Amino acid sequence: MATQTHANVTIVSREKRQRQQMRQRAAAYLVLTLLGIVFTIPFLWLLSTSLKSPAQLFRLPPEWIPDPFAWENYPKALTAIPFFRYLGNTLYIALFNVVASVVSCSLVAYGFARIQWPGRNVLFLVLVSTLMIPFPVTLIPTFLIFRDLGWINTPHPLTIPALTGNAFFIFLLRQFYMTIPEELSAAARIDGASEFQIYWRIILPLARPALAVVALFTFMWNWNDFLGPLVYLSNHDQYTLAIGLYGFLSRSGSAWGPLMAAATMMIIPIIVLFFLTQRTFIQGITLTGIKG
Repeated sequence: MATQTHANVTIVSREKRQRQQMRQRAAAYLVLTLLGIVFTIPFLWLLSTSLKSPAQLFRLPPEWIPDPFAWENYPKALTAIPFFRYLGNTLYIALFNVVASVVSCSLVAYGFARIQWPGRNVLFLVLVSTLMIPFPVTLIPTFLIFRDLGWINTPHPLTIPALTGNAFFIFLLRQFYMTIPEELSAAARIDGASEFQIYWRIILPLARPALAVVALFTFMWNWNDFLGPLVYLSNHDQYTLAIGLYGFLSRSGSAWGPLMAAATMMIIPIIVLFFLTQRTFIQGITLTGIKG
């Protein structure tokens, strides 16, 4: 009898825990859904504004659904500025930085994580400490260096520095590399593999999620970068999309509809890219930094 009573108590206790877990999970999903809606509202407003005529833009109360839809804003956005030229410039800078950052940062991170050499930890600490230096502090000295090199008004200041690595991405990849068992590298060394072969054939295939995070972050930062092109580019033929959007603004008036249409077309590739790489991106974020 006592055994049956204990079993019943255990079942009731388990059911209570399950109900509590379900309530907690439902509350978490509710909060995440509300936050998702809040963060989606600005994009929906941007999309709505891109389809409004000038008469609908400042109407009160605001209209979320345009009536009628001003589809002509999108062709105007493509012709008001050299949209495709700016798109090509932006893609060149973004893709160059993606390839350069993945290669340079993965190599440097491998040296910090998998190779023993004197002063490694001290130098890594110096590298990480550079993350605390504000960008405006180094902006003028960096500009002077690029000016002396004759790189102003060229894409070089926006691309070549990626070949030297990025402190944040090096830290990110180093943390991921340290989660890979050292026995794999030791076995490869016994078989006669060089350090580069270990890096290329063993570490990189296992580090694809972390490399995807580096690639996606790099692409997004360079795609949306405004300050860099603003500082280093003055020739209209070299402009990126972020700078080119200012072509819709003038003292006599602003073409808000085409501007929002161009901004929408600029945002859509980032959204599509994120959804295509969502699983790998989340896996890389989850696994990176487990081991310090």
